[in-house]
Amino acid sequence: MRTRITDLILDEERALYHLQHADLKNVCFAGPADGESALKEAHDVTLQSCAFSLRYPLWHTTQFRLEDCTMDQTARAALWYAADGTVAQSVLHGIKAVRECRNVRLSGCSIVSPEFGWKCDGLTLEGSVLTAEYPFLDSRNLQLQNVELHGKYSFQYAEDVVIEHCELDTKDAFWHGRNVTVRDSVVKGEYLGWYAENLTLERCRIIGTQPLCYCKNLTLIDCTMEQCDLSFEYSDVNATIRGHIDSVKNPKSGVITADSVGEIIREDAVMPCEGVVTVRET
Repeated sequence: MRTRITDLILDEERALYHLQHADLKNVCFAGPADGESALKEAHDVTLQSCAFSLRYPLWHTTQFRLEDCTMDQTARAALWYAADGTVAQSVLHGIKAVRECRNVRLSGCSIVSPEFGWKCDGLTLEGSVLTAEYPFLDSRNLQLQNVELHGKYSFQYAEDVVIEHCELDTKDAFWHGRNVTVRDSVVKGEYLGWYAENLTLERCRIIGTQPLCYCKNLTLIDCTMEQCDLSFEYSDVNATIRGHIDSVKNPKSGVITADSVGEIIREDAVMPCEGVVTVRET
């Protein structure tokens, strides 16, 4: 039998600690008691149209679903150590909203959360808008589809990542990333992908200075590059580019093919650089 909780305001410490097999609707976690950890250690719970204004509400929570819920800026560190859950059509605006979670799917969400998605395994984000300074640090088995990302240092040390049909407006994304595939997406930033290993970009629009340096096993398939100068320095790369590259500098190995290249720079290399740059005949 399931417990049903509706139309309440709760502000006590651990107000619903270890709640199990329950459905919550129109519950507001806020008030003068300023209690933390409202649903810590909860299991098999659904929350619909609930509001959170207190810290650490969903730690160690398993088998959960949130729908049409709101976590404001005071709901910091909302989901930590949680597993096997979904968050749909919700607002997450507290710092460090998701960390060290496993098998969590977010869809249709508005997320403004510095340090979002750190050290997670099996995180999926769909149809959402995310603003975060350091999203997805040291996470693995990530999937993003139809996501609009506004970030700075995105996907650092992330592993086993698939990104499709996304708009990534970020700075030095994918640094030290491993086994990352980006398809049919816009990737805008500076110093993209340095030190990445097994990074593949397919049919992507790449925008920004000094991209894709010091990479191992870098692959670009039918991508375009805009404002991309000093590209591919010291990278092991195989790339087919549609259109123009502003400049290529000291590729370590592989073949780069484009319709035109503004400048091929081979100077001041600190290691043997034997990468080949070819221009298609018109």
